Amino acid sequence: MEKAKTIAVNIAVIAVIAVILLWGNTLYRQHVQFAKGEKALAAGDAVAAIAGFESAIHMYTPASSLVDKAAEKLWSIGQEAEGRGNIPRALIAYRSLRSSFYAVRGLTAPGSEWINRCEIKIDQLLKQPSKQ
Repeated sequence: MEKAKTIAVNIAVIAVIAVILLWGNTLYRQHVQFAKGEKALAAGDAVAAIAGFESAIHMYTPASSLVDKAAEKLWSIGQEAEGRGNIPRALIAYRSLRSSFYAVRGLTAPGSEWINRCEIKIDQLLKQPSKQ
């Protein structure tokens, strides 16, 4: 019986270490992607910035402040593009934000408020008459 307890404890310890390593790796990659988005945004490359912030959300880790920061950055890129009349780029930003949160859904549904905001904004933009 003692041997079975030892095996069970070892398995539990290994499982906890594996989860910690996975979480840490994901959090690290989230920071890397967010930094890429920031760098691209500073360089004026909105498409690369969208990709970086979108990837940061895809690296979702519970309680990470970068998820909300990345969402806010994507929203502001969309708002800025919309303000400049660049509706296609605004749609890319809003759709990226929405799809990022759809992609990280599982047992929980993070970003529901962002999804709703994006749905409304995308619908509004698609109903605008095209300027061709």
